[in-house]
Amino acid sequence: MNIKIKTTSLFSLFLLIMVGFSCNTKTTKSEKSNLSEDFPEAMVQFSPIVSNPIFQGTGTETWDKQIRERGYILYEDGLYKMWYSGYNEGISEVKYLGYATSKDGINWERFSEKPILKDIWVEDMHVIKYNNLYYMLAEGKGDITHLLTSTDGINWDSKGDISIFKVNGEPISEGPYGTPTMWIENGKIYLYYERDDEAIWLATSTDFKNWTNMQDEAVLEKGPKEYDAGAVATNQIIKYQGKYYMFYHGSSNPDWMKPGVEALWTSNVAMSTDLIHWTKYPQNPIVEGDHSSPILVFDGIKYSLFTMHDKVWRYDPK
Repeated sequence: MNIKIKTTSLFSLFLLIMVGFSCNTKTTKSEKSNLSEDFPEAMVQFSPIVSNPIFQGTGTETWDKQIRERGYILYEDGLYKMWYSGYNEGISEVKYLGYATSKDGINWERFSEKPILKDIWVEDMHVIKYNNLYYMLAEGKGDITHLLTSTDGINWDSKGDISIFKVNGEPISEGPYGTPTMWIENGKIYLYYERDDEAIWLATSTDFKNWTNMQDEAVLEKGPKEYDAGAVATNQIIKYQGKYYMFYHGSSNPDWMKPGVEALWTSNVAMSTDLIHWTKYPQNPIVEGDHSSPILVFDGIKYSLFTMHDKVWRYDPK
């Protein structure tokens, strides 16, 4: 009698273990399916090309001895167009705007030996073309965002600092507001911005100059994982297969702004269906190493990823 009870108990336990294992297996497959649906390979799977870096500072005593933070790349009429920030602290503290082009996205030619804007601090820029006019939002000194426009992408007119207001119409508190990232859909203009890389906020505008928060709470926070627990900032928004993808950079070091502190910067992706609520890719960061400020470029056939800080690297689809 006792032997039968023990045998039955062991058999029941075995069945419970197998059922549990089967359920866990199904959940894992489901999770993988959902992950693939929400984060398709075209948005997250990239490999570095062998010729990296493809663009960098001159390393000599020019105005662009070094480049920094986010530049921006557009692909138009068979030509890659890159705007970048160059600087040489031995000459000036100012960050200047440079321009370079490429036919293949690998070999680049500087437009000029001089910056294309001489007297204006331009860094961490975002560029779009809308109604045949180029719009650039860029950080100036103190990480305050300003607006520039151009008809050709080379000759730029400064329109001054932008203004950002809370939902109730009051100006946001004093301090930096930078790493501006624009998105336009159905005639509505959106702006993602950060403040000291603490979080990311979303505002809208009708004129590119005056912006009002869609909500006063941030739409993307730091963490909870280590790769972006110290800082976050948006670089680009892409719409793909009906979903929105935010390419952003982050850091694990909360003390990254302190002098002499070295911080590892990462390239990451988040997904949204409404531009407000974002889900971070569980397998962030999407590239290895200290390569950040990711920009996705579509050449008519495929998406390639470019990381812009502090040298430009290219990554093609796996």
